[in-house]
Amino acid sequence: MVMSFGSCSIHHRGISYAEIYQTFDCLAITMSNGTDPSTRATEQELHDQLFRLRRQRIDSRSNSLYFVYVKKQIILRKNEEHRILAGHQWAFSNEIKSVHGSPEAGDVIELLRHDEKFLGIGFYNPHSLIAFRLLSREPEAITFEFFEQRITRALQLRKRLYPGSESFRLVHGEADFLPGLIIDKYNEYLSLQTLAVGMDRRLTLLCDVLESLFHPKAIIERNESPLRALEQLPLKQGVLRGTIGQTIISEYGVKFKVSLLEGQKTGFFLDQRENRLAVQRYVKNASVLDCFCNEGGFAIHAARGGAARVHAIDSSESAIANAKVNATINEVPDIKFEVGDVFERLPQLLEEGARFDVIILDPPSFSRNKKTVATALKGYKEINAGALRLLNPGGILVTASCSHHVSSESFVESLEAGARSAHRSLQMLEWRGAAADHPTLPAMPETGYLKFGVFAVL
Repeated sequence: MVMSFGSCSIHHRGISYAEIYQTFDCLAITMSNGTDPSTRATEQELHDQLFRLRRQRIDSRSNSLYFVYVKKQIILRKNEEHRILAGHQWAFSNEIKSVHGSPEAGDVIELLRHDEKFLGIGFYNPHSLIAFRLLSREPEAITFEFFEQRITRALQLRKRLYPGSESFRLVHGEADFLPGLIIDKYNEYLSLQTLAVGMDRRLTLLCDVLESLFHPKAIIERNESPLRALEQLPLKQGVLRGTIGQTIISEYGVKFKVSLLEGQKTGFFLDQRENRLAVQRYVKNASVLDCFCNEGGFAIHAARGGAARVHAIDSSESAIANAKVNATINEVPDIKFEVGDVFERLPQLLEEGARFDVIILDPPSFSRNKKTVATALKGYKEINAGALRLLNPGGILVTASCSHHVSSESFVESLEAGARSAHRSLQMLEWRGAAADHPTLPAMPETGYLKFGVFAVL
């Protein structure tokens, strides 16, 4: 009789008692003669044997058990390993030579070179262009302890970056060596996204780890990202553990009420926290226009930074409602909030004779894939040209792009094109990215996405 479990097939005969179970791709087998527990092998002992040996015969009194270790593996085509060896974490479907062991979507498998030399272990998805996501370059078990160690390491970095803060991005996917996993911490609440099928299959395990480490009031799932469709995962949101309530985070003295289930992304745009603070140096006694203001992040920082007047626009009525609440919490009630389409309002404001000293553009992503990059760049040119026409001489343009597929070079080119269209000249004062709790990997440009520039306008 042959039984297949996890990453191996088991051939056995004459066994009076065998209990076989699999926990997240780490196969553990306990056995005894009859019901005598004294002959049981520990999970770790058997796991170590499985990783060391391809075939082993185990005798237990009159019983015998054969392990034929048919590993779940993918083998790359020749010369396709260079990016992985350089520090990248993905292998694409068109780079794979062969697949062994019949792995299913979300299984942990081995990645091998064309000559079968070991490269690492990671999540497999036969239905995605990203067929392999690296978890470790060592043959280790992906267990509770694995996730506990990785998340603890990520937490230690955030505590160093933001001492005393209880709100930050705790895990930033591949950049924290936990591919497809996003975790944001808002005081006593944790909000997560699982953007890879391997992580999604381990959602219960991840919640167990997070409860053990943080004892949160609630763990929220915000799996509404369109990236999940690329992994053939459904969109969903909800409370996974505990009970949610209201929470207010503090960001350099500015407070924001976080909408855990309704707010953008996982509840709030934490990636702009340091850029919002950076804007304060430019707004003293200035007239400020904040476009795509969402829940008032830049507008409120501008008001707290001493702006003479602030006008903020967003197309979402609920976002504007929340922005007004945040303005009240921070005692800056004089901000003018408006529900409107920025693309329409910029030329209307020009016709009305409005002018500003500082204009902030923080639009949503204009490009979801490479096919829409050209359209996105036209959009960036249009809104930046419109903003430049509204700026007083010597004014400041603060502009951003969170479109992953738009490169920094292409974004700057669209800004220059917008400046030519508006007959203005730009001086770059600052070029920034996401906050430090959103790290990037030099060997993996996909981990970076946010472009943020501050320009003097002549």
